[in-house]
Amino acid sequence: MAPPPPRRVTIVDVARHAQVSTTAVSKVLRNAYGASPEMRAKVRRAIEELGYRPLAAARGLRGRTYTIGVMLPDIRNPFFPEILDGITGRLADTDYQVFLGPGCNGEKEEARVTEAMVDRGMDGLVLIAPVSSRERLEQVASAVPTVVVGRHGHSAVYDTVVDDDVAGAGLVVDHLTALGHRRIAHVEHHDTDPTRLVEMPNSQRADGYRRAMRERGLVDDVVSTSYTHRGGYEGARQLLARATRPTAIFAGADIVAMGVLEALAEAGLSVPGDLSLAGYDNTVFASLAPVSLTSVDQAGREIGDNAARLLLERIEDRGKASAQVKLSPTLVVRRSTAAPPAES
Repeated sequence: MAPPPPRRVTIVDVARHAQVSTTAVSKVLRNAYGASPEMRAKVRRAIEELGYRPLAAARGLRGRTYTIGVMLPDIRNPFFPEILDGITGRLADTDYQVFLGPGCNGEKEEARVTEAMVDRGMDGLVLIAPVSSRERLEQVASAVPTVVVGRHGHSAVYDTVVDDDVAGAGLVVDHLTALGHRRIAHVEHHDTDPTRLVEMPNSQRADGYRRAMRERGLVDDVVSTSYTHRGGYEGARQLLARATRPTAIFAGADIVAMGVLEALAEAGLSVPGDLSLAGYDNTVFASLAPVSLTSVDQAGREIGDNAARLLLERIEDRGKASAQVKLSPTLVVRRSTAAPPAES
């Protein structure tokens, strides 16, 4: 006869082991007022020694599950882990655990992920560059505390954290024109939704690029593909097929620049000897010595840290006024940009 399965450690076991009441253990688990530092240490030690794990469902019934959902639009984009590092860093000394869900850059996929997170009683959500409508975002935020990252629109029911994408694009154009470039092209992410054209970072960067080019009396040159490796490749192919090709390309994201580099190498062109290239996000990829990509640093970890901070504040006070944080980008210059070839 098989032995019975081991019994799950309960809050009563923890209380007996720590020689305190179950009420005291409950206060420590909930971070509630009234538990002295000595009692907290004693209970934490008992929890560790016994290997106690509270049931998530039971914690949810008491008001919180201590889980936070993070929706990532594209797990292949090397910038999003930077934001995630900032979120987990802020939550490191709390009881909260982060659960990830892929939004796959689609409204239906985002709805499925966010609904699953809400249904599982998560205490808060961080939505990174969501493509859902404003109405949909506000429905989610009305159900659970929410912080939206990368959308420039303001809302009364959710907080936002963004980079100044217009200024960031201007930094790239400033740098390239100072090197002597006049034919500067931009690879943007194609979109047609009116709200996203105003709020999304890709449209803000494209607007910043156009504005900076006009201010210098230069003609803008934009190709619309997608913020993916494939999008960068296709965009570069389009630019190289023109009778007069640009001397510099501003890729709207580092992952786009990766595709541009592939197309240039395929065409037998060197960077920056034949054509300069700049990206956006300053990912780990950009700093690799063989790549050495000039890129806009929008402080991904700082974005994530602010998002987690705002979310914790909103979890504690659902009625607080919404907050908007806008961070100032900087340009990190590397070897992928130089003066244009003499014949240009």
